[in-house]
Amino acid sequence: MLDRLTSLEVFAKVAAVGSLSGAARAMGLSQTMVTKHVASLEARLGTKLFHRTTRRLSITEAGRSYLESAERILADMEAADAAIARERVEPRGLLRVNVPVVFGTRQIAPLIAEFSAAHTEVTVELGLNDRLVDLAEEGWDLAIRIGSLRDSSMVARKLAPNRLVVCAAPSYLAKHGTPRTVADLAGHNCLGYTLSQQASAAEWLFGVEGEIRVQVSGTLRANNGDALRAATLAGLGLARQPTFIIADDLRSGALVALALDQPEIQTSAVHAVYLPDRRPPAKVRAFIDFLAARFAPVTPWDRGLP
Repeated sequence: MLDRLTSLEVFAKVAAVGSLSGAARAMGLSQTMVTKHVASLEARLGTKLFHRTTRRLSITEAGRSYLESAERILADMEAADAAIARERVEPRGLLRVNVPVVFGTRQIAPLIAEFSAAHTEVTVELGLNDRLVDLAEEGWDLAIRIGSLRDSSMVARKLAPNRLVVCAAPSYLAKHGTPRTVADLAGHNCLGYTLSQQASAAEWLFGVEGEIRVQVSGTLRANNGDALRAATLAGLGLARQPTFIIADDLRSGALVALALDQPEIQTSAVHAVYLPDRRPPAKVRAFIDFLAARFAPVTPWDRGLP
């Protein structure tokens, strides 16, 4: 079965040059193949597109009518191809980015104005939720993922480390004492994050690779880091929070980072992930490069912290 778009191109070329042989030379096809394409169109339409004699070829009335539609279709296809080509080299169009709620509101949303000023042809749709979205199914161009990556089918670029800190309000420590070891955590009210990809709300991981598992318990569990921050600031208990949430509180002294006998896990990171593509659209590359530049060499939220 002959390709219908190629048949339209052949038909338009034959009409333009006035001969089958001329169209064949212009398109780098054999005259036999050009003839087959024209015959295929005529068979599909049930009408003659050209009058043929041994001396000349002329377009029919039906052919002239069909040519208008064919040229319009071919022009639209050419415009569509050109638009896609531009999107590959020039950032433009709608960029749909999915980001976890707290990280998105605190660290991504404030940067959108700067990105938009530099890329005026891009419209950003920022989706904020903590659900692990399906990029292909839901039509997202890229997502920001925090923690360890599970889906190896995605292309991922590390943007920044994700530093975790066990912290508490001075009022809590004054009343309950300061834990010095991870074993001491068992005697404290530990507020749990329920959406952790690496552990549960009742288990905190320590050690460079997260090899040390510590069982904890507390009177609050939440699926939102800002909710845990608010409770920690109020003196309810200890929390294990990323610095992108509590950095300002640590600087002000509203929260105190605890120095325990085991190091914090080092494998947690902030990644940009997108679907496999040998050459992703320029808008995706531009946004990832923009974030990487803003988060390097030290993430903004970690500046000034030990």
